[in-house]
Amino acid sequence: MIVVTGARVLTTEGWKEWDVSIDDGVVAELGHSIPQPADAIHVDGSGMVLGPGFVDLHTHLREPGQVWKEDMVSATTGAARGGFTAVMAMPNTLPPTDSGDSVRWLRRRAIEAAVVDVGISGALSRGRSGELMSHLDEMYDEGVRMFTDDGDALMDGGLLRRIMIYLSDRPDAVIAQHAEDPVIAAGGHTHEGRRSQTLGFVGLPSSAEVTVIARDLALAAEVGTHYHVQHISAAASVGLVRQAKGAGVKVTAEVTPHHLQLCEDDLVDLDTNMKMYPPLRSRADREALVEGLRDGTVDAVATDHAPHADSEKDVPFEDAPRGVIGLETAFPATLAALDGDLDILFDRMSVRPAQIGGFAGHGRPLEKGSAANLVLVDPSAEWVAEGFASRSNNSPFLGQELNGKVVATIVDGGLIYGDAS
Repeated sequence: MIVVTGARVLTTEGWKEWDVSIDDGVVAELGHSIPQPADAIHVDGSGMVLGPGFVDLHTHLREPGQVWKEDMVSATTGAARGGFTAVMAMPNTLPPTDSGDSVRWLRRRAIEAAVVDVGISGALSRGRSGELMSHLDEMYDEGVRMFTDDGDALMDGGLLRRIMIYLSDRPDAVIAQHAEDPVIAAGGHTHEGRRSQTLGFVGLPSSAEVTVIARDLALAAEVGTHYHVQHISAAASVGLVRQAKGAGVKVTAEVTPHHLQLCEDDLVDLDTNMKMYPPLRSRADREALVEGLRDGTVDAVATDHAPHADSEKDVPFEDAPRGVIGLETAFPATLAALDGDLDILFDRMSVRPAQIGGFAGHGRPLEKGSAANLVLVDPSAEWVAEGFASRSNNSPFLGQELNGKVVATIVDGGLIYGDAS
């Protein structure tokens, strides 16, 4: 048994100053002065907040195929340290997750090595080549509910429409798009704007993202399939999603913590840890993303955790791979962007992503009998972003002092991160 005392708790009845006991994988009791057996694990939550564990819809585990960057153990250990109780593995591995066999392999590996729950997304196209439909039925039968060619956009509109039609009789299936037209984006390293001009780089314009989303939303409106925009970055994209939602289109969107907190102005010394997919855009774009997250146009915060080895990032900016890690810094970055609003934070980092990703037993405010997948956070704690559990260090917040720290993470009733008294 675990007993958390003195915390402010997000329950189905709202915020409560309650103690919580956890036994046999579920929330056993909530209230005041809960009895503590002698053998119970006691966690002092005084001055802290206890809520449903975070759920990440966009994690690159790098396994199989690139384990020098990350692996199942290091990625999920980092997830636990970041307060995540479940993550969605992206399919752009080597080989890609595009068949029933590849899903089964990854599930066995997760059971063997992961310390948090791992959901599996499947590729839209075979080999992520953008040419042929992947084995969608095999993967769906294996429990896959999110399909994406993440890392690349599926640019063949005819193929995407056929996939939408194919999955349209499966209402829980989600088609997720990495929205970036490779022709418009060709040669770009930073957002096309003031900083790219100052640095002398070819710019990567927002239109590369906006045009793909506009096309896809038209298809989603026609077919009716659930369409999800990955790592949205532009104000115009937020506007398109807002308009589509108003018209009844079944669309959701995610934003990364770094796009909420940073913009092109932060790219001052060609730090390759600031190079990512999509690029940091203008201050106005960043403000639109925050507003979209606040008003619910943007449904979820997703890390797009993309590890790269130091040797890969320690090159000239234009030669560096795009992508940054984010699991261990997502909470403080999002907390700062939302000015400490924990109601919105837990909804967008836990409740909504769990619903979108189909993570049963996650993302639910606490009540007696609910699954014990929980996070304890200290919103006022200060810490320096370093010493990551991830195999890689390519964080845009590396070495910075952050406010808000994950104190403990509980998965299936077990304390997998944090100290007990």
